[in-house]
Order: sequence, then structure tokens, then C-alpha cells
Amino acid sequence: MYWALVGVSVVCVTIMGAMGVAGVTREWAPPLGRRRVLRPRLWGTGALMSAGGLGLFMFLGPLATDRPMVNFYIPLAGMAVNLAGLGLQTLARRPGRTPQSPPASTTPTVS
Repeated sequence: MYWALVGVSVVCVTIMGAMGVAGVTREWAPPLGRRRVLRPRLWGTGALMSAGGLGLFMFLGPLATDRPMVNFYIPLAGMAVNLAGLGLQTLARRPGRTPQSPPASTTPTVS
């Protein structure tokens, strides 16, 4: 049962990382959320961060082989990176700032 969990975890983290690489390099988003993603590169960066953090959490925390949870802080750091990646993915669904031109001078000109 343990190896089945490890195998499923590796597949999920690999797919998430591949989607992140595709988002960063090709500006691609998965079809399910494509309409909502306004900035695909930022979404891809968030997916890469989430995949890395989730892998760090799972393989050095609950799924560690020799002595699970030897170092309590490394899996927590992985979860923090995962949550930061999810935050970036959420920001990718919001519109970015629009550049504004400097305001025109309101002082009257004397001719």
C-alpha cells in the first residue's frame, strides 16, 4: 500500500510540475481553468512552486521511508512553499495593473 501511495504522489507532482513548465514557457493553462487564468506565466510559476513544495512536504514528511518526520521543519517549509504557489495561482486569475500615462499639466498656458 505504501508504494502505491508513493507512485500516485510522484505522478501527481510530476503532472503539476509539467503543467507549470508549460505555463511558464508556452503560456498554457489547463482547459478546465483556461478562461479564468488571465496571466498564464504567473499561473505556471505558481504551479511549479506548488509542485516543489508539495513534493518537499510529502517525501520528507509523511512518506519518508527510513524515519518519518525526523525533521519537523522541512515538511512545514514545503507546505509554506506550496501555499505561496497557490497564492500566485490565485493572483494569476486577477487582472494585472494597467499602465497609466502621467497626468496632463493643468496649468494654463499664456500665449
